[in-house]
Amino acid sequence: MLLSAARVLAEEAKFDGRVVLVFQPAEEIMGGARAMIQDKLFERFPVDAIFGFHNFVNLPIGHFAFRFGTGASLINFKVTLEGRGTHAAMPHLGLDPIPAACQIEQAFQTVISRNKAPVERGVISVTMIHAGEAVNVVPSSCVLQGTVRCPEALMAMFKRRMTQIVENTATAYELAGRIEWSHYTPGVDNHTKETEFVRQLMIDLVGAEKVHEREPTMGGEDFGYYLHVRPGSYFWVGAGPRQGEKDYRMEGHGPGPSTLHSASYDFNDALIPLGATLWVRLVERWLTVR
Repeated sequence: MLLSAARVLAEEAKFDGRVVLVFQPAEEIMGGARAMIQDKLFERFPVDAIFGFHNFVNLPIGHFAFRFGTGASLINFKVTLEGRGTHAAMPHLGLDPIPAACQIEQAFQTVISRNKAPVERGVISVTMIHAGEAVNVVPSSCVLQGTVRCPEALMAMFKRRMTQIVENTATAYELAGRIEWSHYTPGVDNHTKETEFVRQLMIDLVGAEKVHEREPTMGGEDFGYYLHVRPGSYFWVGAGPRQGEKDYRMEGHGPGPSTLHSASYDFNDALIPLGATLWVRLVERWLTVR
């Protein structure tokens, strides 16, 4: 979509100013936005505002979504429990990390239910647990990994409580335990002026009935790094099939509509011209020829 927009902007579009197209690596795992900022992105290519969007399979093609205000900060964690392996028939000779891992996963959820106010947002998801290689062996170690999503003001409390839970639970089970943190990303804090600009542009393109104000989400996105140093807005472009149309996905994918980060995900190629058009119209309106 950005390449298509680049071609149109270079050959046909009329605008008064300079456009910088950001092809960013490592959005999901390595903090590409932060690396580009550290590499003097905005000093080398000064901009007054920055915009970005994500395809959104929960909306059909031809629909857009925007959101005012702040998003969730995120950080990933890795918990390592070290015990002593033994034969499964003789567990008393070892130090089993698996019961402690189960306790820790359960206790993490009390940070959500008992350490923050019920009206505040937050989620702790343990998404990986790895231990053992044989059914007749108590493993010597266990690793839990996952992610935390919460408002920035709660992040320090989440980290403090989770660290206490890991260390104290490990001690109770006579294990060595530690928690490591990685891939912190600030919230996507959309700016009011730029978001209203995007909202009106969407309405003019497809009509108000196809433009939606998205509810708050705990999804993270390293575009937030850009918004902490330049004004801008991050929004969503529908990528699902139109109502009544056959699913666009290739044969062999799982049944039903695909969500993001799903093994059944298949990008809807029909979105490319619409997304490119949106970028071109955004540039032409923001940099109106006077």
